[in-house]
Amino acid sequence: MTAPPTLPKSRQRLILAVLMVCSLLIWLDNTVLSITLETLADPVRGLGASPAELQWATGAYTLVFATLMFTAGAMGDSFGHRNVLAIGLVIFAGASIWAAYAGDAGQLIAARAAMGVGAALIMPANFAILLWTFTGPGRATAIAISSTSTGVGMAAGPVLAGLLLGHFWWGSVFLVNVPIIVVALAGIIFLVPNFRSPTVRPVDPAGILLSISGLAALTYGLIRAGQVDDWSRWDVAAPTAVGLLLLVAFVLVELKTKEPSFDPRLLAQRMFGGGNASMALLFFSVAAITFYNAFYMQGALGYSPMKAGLANVPTAVGAVVGAPLGARLVSRWSLRPVAVPALTVAAFTMGAVGFLDLHTPLVWIEILLLAQGLSVGMVMAPVTGALISSLPLERSGAGSAVTNTARQVGSVIGIAVGGTIMSIAYRGAIEPSLGDVPEALQDSARVSAEQARHVAATIHQPTLAQAADHAFIHAMHVGAFWIMLITLVAAAVLLVSLPAAGKKKDPTPETDHEEARSAEPHSTA
Repeated sequence: MTAPPTLPKSRQRLILAVLMVCSLLIWLDNTVLSITLETLADPVRGLGASPAELQWATGAYTLVFATLMFTAGAMGDSFGHRNVLAIGLVIFAGASIWAAYAGDAGQLIAARAAMGVGAALIMPANFAILLWTFTGPGRATAIAISSTSTGVGMAAGPVLAGLLLGHFWWGSVFLVNVPIIVVALAGIIFLVPNFRSPTVRPVDPAGILLSISGLAALTYGLIRAGQVDDWSRWDVAAPTAVGLLLLVAFVLVELKTKEPSFDPRLLAQRMFGGGNASMALLFFSVAAITFYNAFYMQGALGYSPMKAGLANVPTAVGAVVGAPLGARLVSRWSLRPVAVPALTVAAFTMGAVGFLDLHTPLVWIEILLLAQGLSVGMVMAPVTGALISSLPLERSGAGSAVTNTARQVGSVIGIAVGGTIMSIAYRGAIEPSLGDVPEALQDSARVSAEQARHVAATIHQPTLAQAADHAFIHAMHVGAFWIMLITLVAAAVLLVSLPAAGKKKDPTPETDHEEARSAEPHSTA
């Protein structure tokens, strides 16, 4: 097979712009939802969704995204990555419209799962087209430029959500995806060649079924534990155990598959496996602390969606600054002395959430969020590059699938466990304040602080609303402590996994490059 012809520089730049719009869409949607959670929980302005339903609305998207992403790469090999990318955008647009007009939390969860299907098709195809459009030194530059869309999405998403929620109904935060997708589709159709690999990887239906069902069962068990506050109940223990067994079966099936879409063998390598475990734990912590932050700012502190969106900007600014800063420091001192301390600082910033209360000045919250974003940014970018570079060139695609899947799985479990900790701690704290609440309304007040505030307004009992605020703060403090410990474990795992300074290993010897050249992709217009 011959290598694809080099595209004109002007066309390469236009393709890069289109791919950045596609990537921006994914990150924009993630951050927009975090600002919308408080509104969705409101029985009047939103859907009256419970914490468990909001966990599913967030987690359903990430769960489907995580488990279909590695299969989407194989589909791109068979049908062309441009075609898969376009189909993913169309699915994402349709699901966004469905989510915008969802009549209840169940419909919203289903629509979010459909959005996850679209995102799973978009992400691998987007990355593949980027790699095959650019070659040589220009490829590294293009990847660096493309990664800025992450920071832009993180910064713009909360502000956009606040603006939309301040003037329109909650569904507008999903409907805004549609015009972005129309622009991206136009660029894809007219600019992007239909790159595909000469070596077609088979689609893995057994892997898809086992991974989705295993993660779904495990997530259900963890979320259910927060609803019933009893880990020994059969409807908690059974799905949790079944989920773990299905995930073990998934690993065994992939080990026996000749060409697995998700290759567990890669995780046996100390640096790659340990590094991905550490990043999965970091994504666990980031997802959980972000979930808490949404309810803290708008619920406990009473910020408007716009003010909460602007208050979250320092996190994005920190991440945007931290990524290149981390790369620069790594080039000077090597990875371990930069990434491990940065991850340790990230752990302490998450633990510091335990010191926030109902009277914390906004400036202190902003400083904490800035430090959190900066430290996480200094870890994620350089560690990601090092993990992929630790593999031979011909395994980079499989390695990218494993890395992305591990992170999304970490996010799914982080939302489930973090939300469950918060629900259990909240119920324990609010219980003493429910004595004067009519029995028919007590269950609603136990569901969440949002529901308790609504009950307080209904029965004209402001003391119940105050008790709900304090119960939430207590729950957030308990959760922040556990999240800090998990992030410290991530730092310890990273310390053990990364090589010491001066022990760098060339991951791509000359023979690997020669083998990789024989597998160059080609394109069809």
